[in-house]
Amino acid sequence: MQRAPVVIGIAGGTGSGKTSVALKLKSYFTHERVVLLHHDSYYHDNSHLPPAARERINYDHPEAFQTDLLIEHLDRLRAGETIVQPRYDYESHSRLAAGTPIAPADIILLEGILVLEHEALRRRMDIRIYIDADPDERFIRRLQRDIRNRERTVHSIIEQYQSTVRPMHLRFVEPSKRYADLIVPEGVHNAVAIDLLVAKIRDELARRKAADAAAEGRS
Repeated sequence: MQRAPVVIGIAGGTGSGKTSVALKLKSYFTHERVVLLHHDSYYHDNSHLPPAARERINYDHPEAFQTDLLIEHLDRLRAGETIVQPRYDYESHSRLAAGTPIAPADIILLEGILVLEHEALRRRMDIRIYIDADPDERFIRRLQRDIRNRERTVHSIIEQYQSTVRPMHLRFVEPSKRYADLIVPEGVHNAVAIDLLVAKIRDELARRKAADAAAEGRS
């Protein structure tokens, strides 16, 4: 029987270092199966819209995501099933034809700016984390990332940040930190917080292993 995975939600503003924290945590569990799910992979497929309409979508609003599909996939992984995670193309604002197969795991790291904002997602998490970072640092990281990886202009990045990213952060992302079990300032550079998280995850894994052993002993 598939043991229920430990699900860790990692939220925080754009450029806060969520993926870096997820990868750092993953590096401590070389003997376990660990998968990383990105909420960004579940943006709605907007290929049916003309390019100009796609550009006008507020991609920092909860409605931009197909979160019901993410929840379905998370439940299937927790039940021991394999899923195909969507692959999103930021340039065309649409999904690629082929997704990414994801097999069941011992640990699921779920990251995204709004993963703590959604109640149904929160209920499926065992540990909830919010990565807190200085707004200027977050903006600079986003600027560098979008220029390097998405070939965007500085003007378009600033315009989007002012019109949607910052307002949605203040409306949805920042308030979601109240649901976090642990707020981590400075993200991956906070060695004490990382050590605490690793210890907690190990405790959860050990508790589930012991519970399974006890159940087998009673059967």
